[in-house]
Amino acid sequence: MKFNRILLTAGLSVFSLNAFSAAFQLAEHSASGLGRAFAGDAAIAENASVVARNPALMSQFTENQLSIVGTFVLPDVSLEGESAPAYSSAEAIDDDSIAPNAFVPAAYYLMPIDDKVAVGFGVFSNFGLATDFPEDYDAGQIAGKTEIVTVNFNASASYKVTDALTIAAGLNFIYAEAEVTRHAGVGFPVYLQANFGSTLGVTSDTEAVYLEGDDTGFGWNIGLAYDLDENSRFGFHYRSSTDIAFDGEYSNELPAVLGGLEGVVLPGSLNLELPAMAEFSGSHQLNEKYGLHYSINWTQWSSFEQLEAYVEGSDTAVFSKTENFSNSFRYSIGGDYQLNEQTKLRAGIAYDKTPTDPNHLSISIPDTDRVWLSAGATYAFSDSSTIDLGVTIIKGKERTFVESDNLGGEWEYTSQGDAALVAAQYNYAF
Repeated sequence: MKFNRILLTAGLSVFSLNAFSAAFQLAEHSASGLGRAFAGDAAIAENASVVARNPALMSQFTENQLSIVGTFVLPDVSLEGESAPAYSSAEAIDDDSIAPNAFVPAAYYLMPIDDKVAVGFGVFSNFGLATDFPEDYDAGQIAGKTEIVTVNFNASASYKVTDALTIAAGLNFIYAEAEVTRHAGVGFPVYLQANFGSTLGVTSDTEAVYLEGDDTGFGWNIGLAYDLDENSRFGFHYRSSTDIAFDGEYSNELPAVLGGLEGVVLPGSLNLELPAMAEFSGSHQLNEKYGLHYSINWTQWSSFEQLEAYVEGSDTAVFSKTENFSNSFRYSIGGDYQLNEQTKLRAGIAYDKTPTDPNHLSISIPDTDRVWLSAGATYAFSDSSTIDLGVTIIKGKERTFVESDNLGGEWEYTSQGDAALVAAQYNYAF
């Protein structure tokens, strides 16, 4: 009996780590790119944000460039309960807002050294997520709070090989932090009452897991840009994967009689690989007013096969979950129109394919295929000072799926995930 109790507690303590099982990639690097749904971003040299999307484009600038960006993410992610275990109900697990609003900042600076060499620096994020459920949510074992924040400090250099070809390489220092909390939910007290004759003080909002940690890692990136002629350019950019080991604190409030920690804090860790990414883009100036741009983005999510969590003193994973992600692609096309000397207008559309396995969906991040509809503009205050604005509406497909907890409870949901993105960017050349 004691062995079974310890297994039960260990399961409750780590079941929530599948919160990381959904895609959590960020593309919000610039307001200028957002206005085109980021179409052509590895081939367009508009401002210093090229440091993030393709530093080979730094060779196109003859002056120092500074860009500061802020993007507001306004998600609308809802869950409609379809069915629940007997001790709950479908209506009780409805939730119309599981993802909080977020602000994603970024800053870039590039400096031409001579007519062949340029260097650039950027601070931005490629990955992040946040979902938050009430502490007394019925399906507390699969809900709770999940948050991951990453910051990428990137330094790159470009070299103009010929008038047409430029190559670039960079080094990335990545800081990441994460927090995961889960609660017992309504099922665990019912289980305890039925099997032990008492709930042992456990309620639906009893904290079953608290895991927080941070880590740093290194990665690299390479890029190239090729001018087919004065009106057409192709670009390619690759960013390597980065291994992150979230080392920090692990605890729970479960009673000691079940093998719980009763709030005692232990060192804990979770390993996560931030996947490699690549982008191919084309940009074509059709005439003095119209430009056409497109991109294909690839993310190596296939490296994300399973999650394993450990506590200090054990070489055996206390949790292992198969994720079976697939490599994903994003396709975008957009254009711009030079309205007058001061104003350029943009628009774009993109299709973003989810990497998730239909057999391993999670309410923590109910990911889905998405369509981006974007528009934006640039206004030039002077030859050296401009501002970009961008807005995007993201529409996600509706999905119905079942997620099981460690007590065998099955929770069926229909999820709908939409969002609005609004970004502003200031650029200064000197």
